[in-house]
Amino acid sequence: MDLKAILVEDEANSREILRNYLTKYCKNIDLMGEGATIDEGLAQIKKHNPDLVFLDVEMPFGNAFDLLDQIPDRTFETIFVTAYNQYAMDALNHHAAYYLMKPINIDELIKAVDYVRAIKEKENALEGQVLQAWPVRAEGKITLPQLDGFQVLDVSDIYFCKADDNYTEIYLEKKKIVVSKTLKYFEEALKSYSFARIHKSYLVNVAEVVKYKKGKGGSVVLSNGKELSVSASKKADLLSHFQ
Repeated sequence: MDLKAILVEDEANSREILRNYLTKYCKNIDLMGEGATIDEGLAQIKKHNPDLVFLDVEMPFGNAFDLLDQIPDRTFETIFVTAYNQYAMDALNHHAAYYLMKPINIDELIKAVDYVRAIKEKENALEGQVLQAWPVRAEGKITLPQLDGFQVLDVSDIYFCKADDNYTEIYLEKKKIVVSKTLKYFEEALKSYSFARIHKSYLVNVAEVVKYKKGKGGSVVLSNGKELSVSASKKADLLSHFQ
């Protein structure tokens, strides 16, 4: 996988050396920006949301730990690059992925980058499993993927789901959640619960149905007062839940 990286180092010559080494010896590294101070480093991190930050420890008006303390919920990995070995314990306490000593050893640099890449690949694989609209281990809950992570929702809170092309609108008591998954996807995800596909556009929580109105397909009224059409082809499946 590609790694988006930021360099934070106050010495221009040291930045140039590291930049050249990364370009020449480390594959799939996208250098998104550089900073010479804590403020410049913070600005680059906020702008680019990197996977990896290379940090010199000692900088003007502070150090690397001052920078990290300003990002308590960071999602990037950190590789310290320094001429001083006395900061190793502090780096460990700040969850550094690697600690490189200057002058930089190329083999160690490659090893450090590969180590971070392995961490990120494992994280992405795990997120790929979790960021699905799928029941989770806690009984009666489902995960809904979102841009910044996922939301855990009680299945019983869902009144109905409505198709919107490749999106699904999930209707709760007081709000609607839009998820970039098809209605067919949710039909499969919720098959172990009492949900019925009553129409090409609707998947309803049978527990919320309070009335069925006759017709070729008919319609259902939910406990929130919402009335939804039932297609003729789905009528039998719906009524089977009430036999």
